[in-house]
Amino acid sequence: MAVGARQLLGRLLTGRLGRPGCGCDQCPLAAPADVRRVTLFGSPNVGKSAIFNQLTGAYTVVSNYPGTTVEVARGRVRVGDVLLELCDCPGSYSLVPSSEDERVARDLLLEEQADLVVHVADAIHLRRMLPLTLQLIEAGLPVALDLNIVDEAARAGLHVDPDRLGRDLGIPVVATSAATGLGIDRLRALVTGRPPTPSAFTVGYPPDIEEAVARIGDLLRADYPISRRAIALLLLQRDEGMRQRVLASDPGQLPEIDRVVAETEARFPHPLAVPITLARQRAAERLSRAALTQAAPAPRPSLAEALGRLTVQPAAGLLFLAVVLYVGLYLIVGKLGAGVLVDFLDERVFGDLVNPAVTGFVERLLPWPTWAALFVGEYGLVTLGLRYAVAIVLPLVGVFFLVFALLEDTGYLPRLALLVDRLFKRIGLSGRAVIPMVLGLGCDTMATLVTRVLETRRERLIATFLLALAIPCSAQLGVILGLLSGHPAGLAIWAGVVLGVFLLSGYLAARLLPGEAARFYLEIPPLRLPSARNVAAKTLARLRWYGAEVIPLFLLASVVIWVGQISGIFGLALAGLRPVVGALGLPDAAADAFLFGFLRRDYGAARIFDVHAAGRVSGIPLVVAMVTITLFIPCVAQLLIMVRERGLRTALAMVALILPFAFGVGWVLNFVLTTLRVQI
Repeated sequence: MAVGARQLLGRLLTGRLGRPGCGCDQCPLAAPADVRRVTLFGSPNVGKSAIFNQLTGAYTVVSNYPGTTVEVARGRVRVGDVLLELCDCPGSYSLVPSSEDERVARDLLLEEQADLVVHVADAIHLRRMLPLTLQLIEAGLPVALDLNIVDEAARAGLHVDPDRLGRDLGIPVVATSAATGLGIDRLRALVTGRPPTPSAFTVGYPPDIEEAVARIGDLLRADYPISRRAIALLLLQRDEGMRQRVLASDPGQLPEIDRVVAETEARFPHPLAVPITLARQRAAERLSRAALTQAAPAPRPSLAEALGRLTVQPAAGLLFLAVVLYVGLYLIVGKLGAGVLVDFLDERVFGDLVNPAVTGFVERLLPWPTWAALFVGEYGLVTLGLRYAVAIVLPLVGVFFLVFALLEDTGYLPRLALLVDRLFKRIGLSGRAVIPMVLGLGCDTMATLVTRVLETRRERLIATFLLALAIPCSAQLGVILGLLSGHPAGLAIWAGVVLGVFLLSGYLAARLLPGEAARFYLEIPPLRLPSARNVAAKTLARLRWYGAEVIPLFLLASVVIWVGQISGIFGLALAGLRPVVGALGLPDAAADAFLFGFLRRDYGAARIFDVHAAGRVSGIPLVVAMVTITLFIPCVAQLLIMVRERGLRTALAMVALILPFAFGVGWVLNFVLTTLRVQI
């Protein structure tokens, strides 16, 4: 039986090697399985992805901040005679979606009709979690409740009684800790056993709302994937997505339904979502009081809790952020990654060993210079594409991924979001937007996807634009730190200009784009010591993504450049770019970097690394080059995601604005620094 490397790695990371069942539904020796479809649902940062990993052995990125799962993760594993098919939904606070990721999660519930919906909840914040459980029960779904993170609840002096809560709700309830594996066997038995019948538990709403629910339920004629009671409550809360579904299935009934909704709204001073939410919260309060007890006096705040509070205080939080940036980015990424590792791989490995050996072999094998240039030479597959990908960019992204995994596993990023919320409000964003912005320092392409966690279309547009303009990816950032780490004044100028462009562009976008101001709500998880296994797994998973997705693009870029050379297109493009680059005070050799930047921004940054190493650019021109390449148009992969998420017209409009703006800022910066004769 062959088990894929990804499955094997997943089992190693989750401790599933040696357990019964190979996890491979294609195994020829396996008996036919009873397929069980299970959906993991719940609020952000409650451990859904960690539970998914524990149950399937397939690794998905698990982070100590909300917003990790933006698209649906799926996994299959055989447990005895049951083939378990799991879906890990994006985080959702309610069945009334307020953001793109919540809409994806709600649509999954409506369209896939799982055999079991497991609501994964944070046991510490049970009262806040239960309203979503009640909505799932109201929807008539087969629901089970997983009270996760019970180990931290116990350390907080809280005792959870899952059996009592299960009896009160009429659904199965288990207690787990995905981090330690506690209760996972019981959860596995639950999801592979016979699915429970829908619970009869109901929330009592005000009489006028109950009357409207009954009237709307009687008007619905078509078959729906959830109960008529749940549909009526969603319609009363003006859920546009559900209204469109009713319009498609019961178009003749919708005018009367709208009349019932309007009549009911007239009887309340606030939107109907307010009394509906309050009724659920009161029910959740009663249920949580019965199931939770303070087993001991609440312990004194731990060092981690005290430090967690300090990180959100303005003065202490900014000092902590400065330390994180200095140690994580400057010392580890800039000095270790760009200095030690890049020097070793680029000069010793490729410069002294790989390039001479491959060049000699290719020139003997291919005596035709044109064909030999495809593999070796200034733009060869090995000497340029593979060297950039492995010797320059890989060590930079590798150490960045390690630092990023450490930060996200501690729970620091949500605290950073709270710290910068007031500042972000001035640029049309909320503190929640710090998550895609920080993710952009790893990969702007993935960060553009994560903008789905933002609540409004206006906020998603601003965040996408700022990611494309002023957030350098890890490879760019590593090259920049490596080149400027020996020039503190140049590094400060680069950081100040890019930060200023970020804030000014966001401020202007917030004033020009219509729409509501962003609201801020975010679960703040405990500050924790990072898990070595989780950090290693996330770093390896991202490096595997880099090897599978990015290295081939570097090689493809080399082929495109080779074709451009022999066809003459490359020369024409360079001829057109040289005057523009010259206006920035840069040598002609730097034109290559901007041409490469059309293919990948990190490819262009790596070319600046080469130009600097050859002694062709330093001082003021080096700083100008770093600023301009940072603000340059997004790479092809990011552009495609921008088109997918924001639409072709919007994406092209952003690129059309960014391209002249980047060169304009570079020209102004060169003029100012040269006029003032700044020493760098």
